[in-house]
Amino acid sequence: MASPPSSSTSDDPAAPPPRSSWVILGGIPRVVQSGGDDEAADVSLALAAPPRVSRLTVSQRVFPDRPTAQNFPFVLAADPSGLLLLSALLSAPPTRVDIDNAQSQSFYWRDNEPRYFVLDATTGSALRLPDPSSQESIMHQGLVGVLAWPGGGGRYLVAELVPFFGSDKADLRCFVSDIGEWVDKRVRYPLPARPLSPILTLAYHGRLWWVDYSWGILTADPFADDPVLGFLPLPGRCVLEWREAHGVLDRFRYVGVSAGKLCFVDTYRRGGAPVKVTVWTLSDADATEWRLEHDATFADIWVDDTYKATGLPRKAPVLALIHPHDPAVVYFFLKDHLFGVDVRARKVVECDRYHLVAPPRSYPIASRFVRAWELPRAVSSGLGNWSSGTGISPPEPTEAPPYRRMPGDYQLFGLSTMAVEE
Repeated sequence: MASPPSSSTSDDPAAPPPRSSWVILGGIPRVVQSGGDDEAADVSLALAAPPRVSRLTVSQRVFPDRPTAQNFPFVLAADPSGLLLLSALLSAPPTRVDIDNAQSQSFYWRDNEPRYFVLDATTGSALRLPDPSSQESIMHQGLVGVLAWPGGGGRYLVAELVPFFGSDKADLRCFVSDIGEWVDKRVRYPLPARPLSPILTLAYHGRLWWVDYSWGILTADPFADDPVLGFLPLPGRCVLEWREAHGVLDRFRYVGVSAGKLCFVDTYRRGGAPVKVTVWTLSDADATEWRLEHDATFADIWVDDTYKATGLPRKAPVLALIHPHDPAVVYFFLKDHLFGVDVRARKVVECDRYHLVAPPRSYPIASRFVRAWELPRAVSSGLGNWSSGTGISPPEPTEAPPYRRMPGDYQLFGLSTMAVEE
């Protein structure tokens, strides 16, 4: 009988994990009391080598409430500079929020107090962002991202894309760290009047990329004085009808960066089509056509000895992420395991149990709950055993998640109000 795929971590929970230049970061952090120590770090990490999941902890200064199914902290974006963009939705009585300005008129109901932070994993600090205006907070969590400033120096930019549906206009709202305030930049909106279903914003090649898994990707350089918003559709056969598989597409699709290329991974199938994984890549950031790089049916993967050795059932898994250095290796969730598959070779290359602080038990596991994060040099090279240094904590045993949520009900969709042009 074949040996199981080797795990990249020891079976001894007290043993330090080996170094890696990247980690799989859990999207929902633990919240711990600060203990009254004003000097305590607001951010700490429990690092583990892939395929195990690294875990983030934030202090009660960042999230003062007890996390619930509706309100909990969540990592929206992770930048290789060490910056993390975090949302912290605190519970609050229902309030009508009216938006009335020169560009738009609309309103929405809010039953939380939204806060947003830029966390610095290298220093353990957390900066709360001001609201973009006196009337509005960030309007959609799937349309906001963070970018380190070109040339470094600790500067960064946070940007939210706000489309005015029914028009050819949008606002790019930018928070510049060394100015400390938001600046609006008007951009031309290149899409027809189909609403976006945004799921994440990622940084790549000095630009932000706003991803809709059903349709395509918008992109712009937020540092430009006059940004130009471009649109990259998904491969033709992958474009779906509006609201098709709405709210669950991140169980079947993923966009990320691997080996310096933007990658699109797809396992979504209609009807009785065979369960299959395909990996598409862009040759460069300005390319307009996707290239099919790798594909394989799960039937071929299931019959390989490396899959049989995992002991997992022949069941379609949930897509997790792509290896940031090798676009042939894709990770999946199945039962309580996270495993990596070399799609080109149709073999399992890594398999281990995963431990997440959350997500809510009643919400199906999906790629939104993990991030492939390239570690900053100060973390990856400065910590020989990943268990010492400022703001870094050793791995901890799994705790039972306290959260509950109805399937399909998730905060990225709960804050989906968009501005409407007058």
